[in-house]
Amino acid sequence: MTTSGITGSGGSGGATTTSSSLTALSNNYELFLSILTTQIQNQDPLNPMESSQYTEQLVQYSSVEQQIKTNDQLGDLLSVMAATTASSYVSYLGTNVTAAGNTTSLKDGEAEWTYDTPEAGKARIEVRNNLGAVIFSEDADLSYGRNTYSWDGRTTAGSTAPDGEYTISIARYDANNRPTVPVATEISGTVDGIEFTSSGAVLQIGGVYVSASSVLSVNRD
Repeated sequence: MTTSGITGSGGSGGATTTSSSLTALSNNYELFLSILTTQIQNQDPLNPMESSQYTEQLVQYSSVEQQIKTNDQLGDLLSVMAATTASSYVSYLGTNVTAAGNTTSLKDGEAEWTYDTPEAGKARIEVRNNLGAVIFSEDADLSYGRNTYSWDGRTTAGSTAPDGEYTISIARYDANNRPTVPVATEISGTVDGIEFTSSGAVLQIGGVYVSASSVLSVNRD
């Protein structure tokens, strides 16, 4: 089993931004104190500046400083949470999962999908290769509920499709005898790799990639 390299944004960018913000705030704060001191030294003794004005400006600077520190701590917390989440997905390695999806692998003349239909009836089934071309199609009678559809790799032209990834579409015939009612499908297999992308964790099942969020069940036996 192999785990793909973990990719994604790290915490260094947030730390750099916080450091720059604190530096700028510090420089501005020193300038503010310098100006404030000059104002105090040169103010009209008969009409001095109210102390509340000094206090208000000092409070504003303090609030900005606290906000920057809070953002920095929040960034650290998010980094820890991301690392913990990534570690939890590693536990998928070697397990057999069932996930919502319509693409699976044909291997040694066998490919299987699970379908779930609330109503039995005739349906149009099409299998496409990785280029999107329909290489096999047939009408079949679906049974009510969850069942398995198996394909042996035989094409409509009578040849045998090579091993690889294939996508199925199942549509039940409607009251007007047209295949327009989509039927949900699922795939199953052993997780042998994980990739972390900007949109979340992706599990590798043979040559097929599925989002971790689409996993419906996990079997560790």
